Amino acid sequence: MKNATGLRQVAVTGLGCINALGHDVRSSWKALLEGRSAVRLVERTRCGDTVRFPAAEVTGYEPARYFSKGELRLRDRFAQFALIAAQEAIQDAGLNLAGDNSGTAVVLGTGGGGEMSREEAAIQLFVERSGKCDPALVPKTNSQASVGLICMEHGITGPAFTVSTGCAAATHAIAQAFWLVRSGRVQCAITGGSEASILYSVAKAFQAVGVVAPSAESFRPFSNGQAGMAIGEGAGILVLEDLEHARARGARVYAELIGAGMSADAGDPVRPRVEGPAQAMRQALADAGLTARDVGYINAHGTGTRANDRAESEAIRSVFGPGADHLLVSSTKSMHGHAFGGVGGIEAVATVLALHHGVLPPTANFGEPAEGCDLDFIPNTSRQVQVRHALSNSFAFGGLNAVLAFRYAAPPAQAGLGDGGGAP
Repeated sequence: MKNATGLRQVAVTGLGCINALGHDVRSSWKALLEGRSAVRLVERTRCGDTVRFPAAEVTGYEPARYFSKGELRLRDRFAQFALIAAQEAIQDAGLNLAGDNSGTAVVLGTGGGGEMSREEAAIQLFVERSGKCDPALVPKTNSQASVGLICMEHGITGPAFTVSTGCAAATHAIAQAFWLVRSGRVQCAITGGSEASILYSVAKAFQAVGVVAPSAESFRPFSNGQAGMAIGEGAGILVLEDLEHARARGARVYAELIGAGMSADAGDPVRPRVEGPAQAMRQALADAGLTARDVGYINAHGTGTRANDRAESEAIRSVFGPGADHLLVSSTKSMHGHAFGGVGGIEAVATVLALHHGVLPPTANFGEPAEGCDLDFIPNTSRQVQVRHALSNSFAFGGLNAVLAFRYAAPPAQAGLGDGGGAP
C-alpha cells in the first residue's frame, strides 16, 4: 500500500523486548504502566577496586535457558539480548521465514557491542598476563555480531547491517530499516538495538564525565534533584512490514511508522544544543507529513542529566511552541535505565504500545519539575489517553540526534491485551 507520495506505508507488526523490567514485552509493559523503576545501586569489582552506581540490570536471566554452551562461546551478552528479543518479535508478528528471505532486512543498533567480553579479555591479557586470547573474541565482540547471528538463526539473506551512533544507535537503525521498507527495497525488516554495558570500565568512564547519578534516588529525569543517569541494558526489537503485505496476510498492526528525522549539533562533544534535537523533530514531522499540532505524546530521551533534560525540554518548546503546553511527555528511562545504543529500541516498543493501547507510561521518581523543564511529564502514574501520533527521541554524545514518528492504527475488533504471539 502506497501513500500520496508513492512510497509504501510501513506497519509495526511484531515486538520483542528484554530489559530490567522484564524478560519479554508483556512483563516490561506491565511494569512501565505501573511506574515501577528497576534502577538499583549495583557494584562492579575489578582488580580489587569496587565501583558503585545506579543501574537497571536484567536480573534472573539464565543464558543456559536460551542457548547451548557451544552457542554461548560466540554470543556476548549484548547479542544474546538481541537474539531473544528478535525471536519474540518474529513470533509475535507471525512471520514465516521459511524459504527465500532476501526481501527481509536486519538493521540493529549498538553502542559498544561486546564490551563485556572485551573487558574480561583485557583483564586476562594485561592483569593476569595470561598471554592467551579466546579465538572467539573477535566474532563474539564485533558490533555486527547480533545482526549476523539473527540472520543465521532465521535464514535471512537480505540487507543486514549495524548502526553504532552511541545512545541514538537503535533509533538510527530503526530509521534506516523504515526507509528500506518504505522505498520498496525490502518487504520486511527486523530492527531495533541491544546493549549490555553495566560494567566496571563503563561505569568508571561515565563517572569521569560526571553524568552518572550517585544513587538510584537521584536518578530523576526532568525532576528537581536530578543528578545524572542510570545505566541500563537489554534489547528492543520491532518487525516493520509493508502495510499492504501485512494486511494481506492478516497480521495484527500495532501502529504505523510514518517518519524519521536526523541531525547533528555540530557543537560540543558532550554538551547538547537545543537546535540539533529540534531540527531532528522537525524533520521527523516533515517526513511523516505531520504538523506540530498532530502530535500528542513524546517518549523523550530524558537521561536525567541537567544539561540533557533542559536542552530537550527547550527543543520541544522550540518545535511545538504554545502547543507544548498540551503535549504529554515521559522518560521511560526512569524505569528501564539508559541502555545506550539499545535504548531507542526499548523506547520505540514502549511508544508503539502506548499508541496501541491508549495508555501513556509515566516518568517514575518524579518530584517537582527541574529548572527549565516545564512540560507535562506524566509524573509517576500512567495516563489513559488515546493519541493519534507520537514521537520517540534519541540523542547521543557528539550531538547526533534521531527521532521517529508513529501513527495509531485501529486494531481489529477482536484485538486486545495479549492477543496473538507473546506481546500485549
